[in-house]
Amino acid sequence: MMKRLLAATETVAAFFLLAIALLTAINVGLRGLFSIQVPDWFDGTKMLLGIALFWGIAVATYHGSHIAVDVVWEHLRARGRRVLDAVAALFTLALLAPMAWMVWEKAIGSGTQATMDLRLPLIWFTSVGATGAVAAALLAAWRLLELLRAPPATPARRVDAEGSDGP
Repeated sequence: MMKRLLAATETVAAFFLLAIALLTAINVGLRGLFSIQVPDWFDGTKMLLGIALFWGIAVATYHGSHIAVDVVWEHLRARGRRVLDAVAALFTLALLAPMAWMVWEKAIGSGTQATMDLRLPLIWFTSVGATGAVAAALLAAWRLLELLRAPPATPARRVDAEGSDGP
């Protein structure tokens, strides 16, 4: 179940990154060759970037692959590492849970706002991004639970991109 959720989260993040790259490349090509541009390409790429960021945060949170300075962590024993990772996961959850709530508030509050050219409702984009923020909070909670349930002698695990345990 968890592997499927992670795979889906990674796929959503990757899909929206690909959409940004394609939309930008198509727009640059059309501008250079035919002096026309894709309608709403700028608003569209901004919205897609927000979606990709929220879903990417969800993936990075679960894998524990945020940028980190391991000056203290490197000098701790396995139990200390696990405790430090759990505290960091708790702080991450304390940040992501209210953020997810506020992003949903923003999405719901967008009302009838729309993009400039095509008049696409912004709620379509903001709700997908808000769902990614909720996924980030849920995966942060899951990571915290995994760290708290790990046996005391087991070092905290860091998960690499393929989903297997790292060093």
